[in-house]
Amino acid sequence: MTTSFDPLDIATALMRCPSITPKDEGALDALQNYLEELGFRCTRLPFGEGEERVDNLYARLGTQAPNFCFAGHTDVVQPGDISDWSHDPFDAHVEDGWLKGRGAADMKGAIAAFVAACAHYGAPQQGSISLLITGDEEGVAEFGTVKVLEWLREQGEQIDHCLVGEPTSAFVLGDVIKNGRRGSLNAWLTVQGTQGHVAYPHRADNPIPRLIKVLDEVTARHLDDGNGDFEPSNLEVTDIEVGNDATNIIPATAKARLNIRFNTEHKGEELKNWLHEVARAHAGDHDLNVRISGEAFLTKAGPFSSLIQDAIQDIVGVDCKLSTSGGTSDARFITHMCDVVEFGLVGTSMHKVDERVKADDVVALAKIYEGVLKRYFVQ
Repeated sequence: MTTSFDPLDIATALMRCPSITPKDEGALDALQNYLEELGFRCTRLPFGEGEERVDNLYARLGTQAPNFCFAGHTDVVQPGDISDWSHDPFDAHVEDGWLKGRGAADMKGAIAAFVAACAHYGAPQQGSISLLITGDEEGVAEFGTVKVLEWLREQGEQIDHCLVGEPTSAFVLGDVIKNGRRGSLNAWLTVQGTQGHVAYPHRADNPIPRLIKVLDEVTARHLDDGNGDFEPSNLEVTDIEVGNDATNIIPATAKARLNIRFNTEHKGEELKNWLHEVARAHAGDHDLNVRISGEAFLTKAGPFSSLIQDAIQDIVGVDCKLSTSGGTSDARFITHMCDVVEFGLVGTSMHKVDERVKADDVVALAKIYEGVLKRYFVQ
């Protein structure tokens, strides 16, 4: 075996591929080369057409059950103005004890740790290890994990447990793992009116007061108090747009956008129906578009989360807590196939300028993932 399976070497190789969603730029090729040398059977799964086309990778070592899956994404967000960075965001390197570059935290560092863990653990005597890696997590997520899972079902392929390498650690490596996530709903409301002169309001129809009535009712509702596993659900108005620069014109339309992050006390469809009811009551002539990007889910604390906590304690000596806070991830799709938890590096720099993680944390994370495999495949 000539390839270096040092997690920092793997991370820098992946991070030097500028795989901004949905472009791959060689990231999956590099990952596949590592996995094939370890004996994984790799299948590339492109979905979508044209500029929306996304490449994905499913790799499996072994054929028997149970199938333990590491899941993640090689796509990254835009670096923004490169001049704001202290170095080229895609010139990944280790400096002063830090792995620096776009994707270090979210989440090529964790994918590198997946590979290093598999290299050191080897093939299980009974069972399989798989990797489900998408290039469409940071985007609209239409042609990534959700499509790969559809393909797996068509192939009769089953994942039994899954660990997603999202950067869940809050302050130190291992302090937080996510065993659930809130659901997310976005809504776009356009209220139609009739443009006119402010001095002749009877000749116009101002949509703004009707929009305000809608927003007043939805923001006044107390959604819930949370529960033992989740924080209270929350609705936020994220944009109001009229586009009227004149002082003497009543506008023809008024628009608003809102987001609801909701816990397991609600279903997305229920909240969608409620928004439509309020709009019908107050908005008059309107258009309301609601998109549910994921339902709330919970993987109950039990043997699976405990073995990850035990591996964390063994390697870094940190007592890990379970959490359902934060945004959404592809775990919202995987939960429909198997129990899923998320655990990865410290995420304080993700999506920021000068993204970075401690180099020692990447090495330790690989050891933790290896410890998870040892505990999962008890021989």
